[in-house]
This record gives sequence, C-alpha cells and structure tokens, in this order.
Amino acid sequence: MSRQMENKIHQKKQPLPTCDLCKSKKCREGEDCFSMSNQIVSEYTGDRLKLARVSSMIEGRYYMKKTRLEEIILFSNEMGYKRLGIAFCIGLSDEASMLAKLLRDKFEVVSVCCKVCGIEKSYFNFEKIDPGSAESMCNPIGQAILLNSAETDLNIICGLCIGHDIQFTQFSKAPVTTYIVKDRLLAHNTAGMLYCGYLKKRIQKNGRREK
Repeated sequence: MSRQMENKIHQKKQPLPTCDLCKSKKCREGEDCFSMSNQIVSEYTGDRLKLARVSSMIEGRYYMKKTRLEEIILFSNEMGYKRLGIAFCIGLSDEASMLAKLLRDKFEVVSVCCKVCGIEKSYFNFEKIDPGSAESMCNPIGQAILLNSAETDLNIICGLCIGHDIQFTQFSKAPVTTYIVKDRLLAHNTAGMLYCGYLKKRIQKNGRREK
C-alpha cells in the first residue's frame, strides 16, 4: 500500500476492522462498509492489477475443481512465470523434493534449504533444541538472498517455521506464496486446530488478554 493511501486511512480514523464478527457480509453483494472503494481501486495498477486479474480468473474457472498445487501451476503459467523458487524446512526435505519434481515438468525450479550456510546458533547465542549439541540456525534471510540472486519469478514456502516464514517474505524480491504451513503436531494441517474442541481448550484455558 502506498504511503499516500496509508495517510488517508489514518486521517479518517477508521474503526479497527472486525469482519470476523460480521454476520451479514454484505460486502459480497457490493456494500462498501468502510467507504474506501474509490481509494482502494487506485492501488490496483500495473503488475498488481495483472496479479489480481489472474487470481480472479483462477478462482472463477477452477473453483472447487483444482488442488492448491494445481492452482499454483495454473497461476504461474498465466502470469508468465518461468523460474520458481522453493524455500523449505530441512524437516520437510522429502516433501520439497516431491514438490520440486512435479514443478520441474513445467518450470525451472531452484530450491534452498533452511539451514543454508550452516551458521551455528551459538554465533548469535540462540536457544537450541539440544543445548549440548552443535546446531545450525534456520536462515530465512539467506534463503531469500539466494533466491533473489537466482532471479526467481515466484517463491514458494514449504514448511518454514513461524517467524522464519515472515523474515523470508520480508526479504524476498519475488512474490511469495505458501504451499505448506508448518505444524509439527497436526501433520501440517493448521486448520485442524479449529475443528478440535480438545485442542481449542488448550488455548482458551491459558487466559485472556487484558483490555
């Protein structure tokens, strides 16, 4: 979002959005709840507009028909992407290999493991899983820099840890999408938490934030 747009939003002193509490979702029918549509549409130009148009096309033509991976392939083809990058966790090396193999049939693929450069955690005095052993830190900035150097058109996150995925996205020059979100306890099915009453209670019983 442009600085000019941000300034306009701050000047209006909009209430904090809580769309999750809205039952009607009249925006689906064209209602502009925040009276901002005229300002927002001006942000959709150039590559942003192309990306939005292709996204809408994928949704419109293949709704409930394609898997996420198939959608990534269709999207990349429509955007004219040739070289795809995969930033993966070493714990999902097998999954990254399978993903790369499928994508290499259609694109040039480069990939970077999270432990790239082998920087010891002790260099920054980071906590270790096993304090008594040598342990390389995860290096999302290094992953992004290497993929930037490879001039990828799109980067795909495959199981990066929370925080590491954020840093990778911040440093990536190419647009980023996520194929696998890491959740070691739920076999990387993060939505599973929302459907399990027992697990939700674990969060709820830890107290509420102060208001």
